[in-house]
Amino acid sequence: MPTPTLRTDRLLLEPYQPADAEDFVALLADPEVGRFMGDGPLTVADATDLFERVFSRVYADDLFDVWAVRRDGRYVGHAEIKRTDDVEGHELVYALAQPAWGGGLGTELATALVRYGFDRLDLTRVYATVADANHASLGLLAKLGFVHQQDVTEDDGSVTRVLALDRDTVPA
Repeated sequence: MPTPTLRTDRLLLEPYQPADAEDFVALLADPEVGRFMGDGPLTVADATDLFERVFSRVYADDLFDVWAVRRDGRYVGHAEIKRTDDVEGHELVYALAQPAWGGGLGTELATALVRYGFDRLDLTRVYATVADANHASLGLLAKLGFVHQQDVTEDDGSVTRVLALDRDTVPA
């Protein structure tokens, strides 16, 4: 099933279009945005390759849902929900451009992803993996009810926290 369009009060989540390449690359190559993602900020070349794979693999093979996030018609971020080998289930992935930080959009975005996972994918649990140093995301997810499951020590010595939220613990 192709990635659907989702709406929140202030955000529109829709499948990427080729015209989003520049915004996607700028977001994932931004050192502040990327410092807590995976192995850190991507190079422009790696971000460009990743954007191309969204179309050639993810959408082409219907692997998982991935969205461009917009507010008032402007690109403000990236979101995914996908099965992952890091946990036994589906993981939320999201990133907002710096100008979108601090206004509650992260909470709104994460809430939409959780709701989608439970209501549309019929998941009973969703996960998030967050760098231990990413206090903003850890606080946001705690507000939503995510609970710490375990810590993973990465090859560079940094710690990634694995958090989970169960469907039956979410307030109606």
